Amino acid sequence: QVQLVESGGGLVQAGGSLRLSCAVSGRTFISSYAMGWFRQAPGKEREFVVAGNWNGGRTYYADSVKGRFIISRDNAKNTVYLQMNSLKPEDTAVYYCAARSRPVVITSTNLRSESEYDYWGQGTQVTVSS
Repeated sequence: QVQLVESGGGLVQAGGSLRLSCAVSGRTFISSYAMGWFRQAPGKEREFVVAGNWNGGRTYYADSVKGRFIISRDNAKNTVYLQMNSLKPEDTAVYYCAARSRPVVITSTNLRSESEYDYWGQGTQVTVSS
């Protein structure tokens, strides 16, 4: 079983930055996994933020965060990060890390659905004040 644990959420003013972490454990072939971040605002459905392969090279962002958010990873720590800059009040949401163990060739469209992922973290709250 794979476990994902997010951390790093909190309260920040508009224009500020936060870095979320997602620690992945439980399997030895995590480097082959595709990883994603999603978010869910109050009263709204969970939405795609970014997806990428564990070893980098292919990352795709939602238009709403492109140019402001950056996904990265530390292979030695089995941790994926989401650097969020220039935060806006509309970025307020619970942010979820997700992992896909099934093989896939990542494209710009095929990992934007929750059903594409096999494992999920518990979420971390991000609140951006105006």
